[in-house]
Amino acid sequence: MSSDLAPHPVGRPNPFDPPPDLARYRETEPIRRMVYPDGHVGWLVTSHGLARAMLSDPRFSARSEFKRPPVSRPGADPFYGAPALPGWLVDMDAPEHTRIRQRLAGKFTARRMKDLRPRIDVIVHELLTAMERRKPPVDLVEAFALPVPSIMICEMLGVPYADRAEFQRNSETLFSLDVTATEASAAMDRLYELLRALPGRAGDRDGLLAMLADDGTLDADEIAGVGVLLLTAGHESTSSSLALSTFALLSHPDQRAKLVADPELTDNAVEELLRYLSVFHFGVPRTPLEDVEFGGRLLKAGESITVSLPSANRDPDWFADQPDRLDIERRTTGHLAFGYGIHQCLGQNLVRMEMRAALPALFRRFPTLALAVPAEEVPLSTDMSVYGVHRLPVTW
Repeated sequence: MSSDLAPHPVGRPNPFDPPPDLARYRETEPIRRMVYPDGHVGWLVTSHGLARAMLSDPRFSARSEFKRPPVSRPGADPFYGAPALPGWLVDMDAPEHTRIRQRLAGKFTARRMKDLRPRIDVIVHELLTAMERRKPPVDLVEAFALPVPSIMICEMLGVPYADRAEFQRNSETLFSLDVTATEASAAMDRLYELLRALPGRAGDRDGLLAMLADDGTLDADEIAGVGVLLLTAGHESTSSSLALSTFALLSHPDQRAKLVADPELTDNAVEELLRYLSVFHFGVPRTPLEDVEFGGRLLKAGESITVSLPSANRDPDWFADQPDRLDIERRTTGHLAFGYGIHQCLGQNLVRMEMRAALPALFRRFPTLALAVPAEEVPLSTDMSVYGVHRLPVTW
């Protein structure tokens, strides 16, 4: 076993590539010891095969009371090392996870998301029209990448879009790596308060939260927690994926040209961008519930493990043809951008549908779209748990 104990790598020489140390680890020691910010010595998993195996193995827990953040993140303190908040199913194991997820899964099927496509197209059209009326440069995050998923998830949940400033501000606090535990806890409390009140408001009876309240299976705090989780993840991850994908396509004009020339490539392009960019840049945590022989190592019960999704999605053993290259014609089957196993992202079909609608429409409406600043001046959100850009100034 390597004696080279190191923390999770964070440096990115290129805005679209994971830290290069991850590739070195994947090649030489795909499961290796890692030092966590609190001094705990746990594990880092970097290969596709081991990541997929671990995420589907019930011996490895997702429970929040066992979790440690892989990078310094004071704001995670009130939520890691403690039992899951009500409804926060990403921090639960079966059977509690199963009980809550079963109430939601049918609302996010590929068929249901296909039914939403006309509404998504309308939202995209209206936002692009409003953007077209503005004088460039324009921040694409503020004008397009953030409101597309925000409007959609608000409508699905029954959250008034007028409340968006409040939930976006608190969501940003929760995803920030720099906030204090007190600030994060206060933001979570405000979001629970906002979502707990919604099912009783008039005019929102078709929203998912009201439907859950009418169903009676989940209590009020669980419904609020489900709402907070879907609301924050539903706009943060998609907004980051949309903005970062646009930045990537503007930086790879050959791939952009292929997408514009052949709309049939759209679905595959979205999958490739999800793989290539992997916005959950610090992966997902797991903890063995018992001593486990795994990947040639003995993992002790209670040891923290970080499964690196960005590294797994660049593994040449799975993506054989230059996985560090963006190629929208690549066979992308099996990427782990949404995780794997029972905790695979519930909203993945919504993310896909929004990106399939938004990216081609953006480049059709603005065929001369370009960065309004040098690429190195685009502010990257390395200070957030979901990677992307804080702003993307564009012109046309």
